[in-house]
Amino acid sequence: MDLNSIWEVIRQFILEYGLSVIGAIVTLIIGFWVIGLLTRALKRTMEKRGLDPTIRPFLASLVSVGLKVLLLLSVAGMFGVETTSFIAIFSALAFAVGLALQGNLSHFASGILILIFKPFRVGDFIVAQGYSGTVKEIQIFNTILTTLDNRVIIMPNGSITSGPIENLTSPGERKVDMTFGIGYPDDIDKARSVIDQVIQNTPNVLLDKGYDILVKELGDSSVNFAVRVWVKVADYWGVYFHMQEHVKKEFDKAGVGIPFPQMDVHMYQNGN
Repeated sequence: MDLNSIWEVIRQFILEYGLSVIGAIVTLIIGFWVIGLLTRALKRTMEKRGLDPTIRPFLASLVSVGLKVLLLLSVAGMFGVETTSFIAIFSALAFAVGLALQGNLSHFASGILILIFKPFRVGDFIVAQGYSGTVKEIQIFNTILTTLDNRVIIMPNGSITSGPIENLTSPGERKVDMTFGIGYPDDIDKARSVIDQVIQNTPNVLLDKGYDILVKELGDSSVNFAVRVWVKVADYWGVYFHMQEHVKKEFDKAGVGIPFPQMDVHMYQNGN
């Protein structure tokens, strides 16, 4: 085949399919742009109607994927591909891909279960699979967490539902569990009184729910108190750090010692 023949074939192809190709490209560009507009409009509508923030990203992702599939079917029809045949081929490919991507399908199913049973919602602080953070978004396949130091954790939905989930926000209130040690020569009752005063003066402690100041154990070098106070979930770390600082300060003022590990070194001189 000479150069003229090749050019003739290319010219015929351009004449026959050129407009279809250009139309398909334009359709795809405009279609994806319109889908983006519709998805954003859907998000705003769901927000205005007060729809559960947990469901919004999931529905938006689902609608976006569905519209994109319909767009691809429309573009295929522009090339003369019969829609019914294309759907049959697409279904066969989807089945084959589904077998290869069973994990992703399980993540999708897990996302549905999360939305139905609501073990957590957007904004909850959870612990799952060794990761902890605030739920920022629940997507079709993944759940996005933000940690206390603002790291982003993307967790597959299937891995979350396959293990224990600790929701620290759902109860609304938590107990701050702390341990404070004093020396064996120190007065237990005096130390208890100091801790009690610190609790009384700590902001955001739910005093009406009561609190515990108990001798937890007689350790190797200290008498350890177990101190537990009730707080709102949002106040947990503020109360924890306040107690750590002010118990130490008040112990110092009251002359109550906090023991720390020490090592005695004995030196022997060889008589030889």
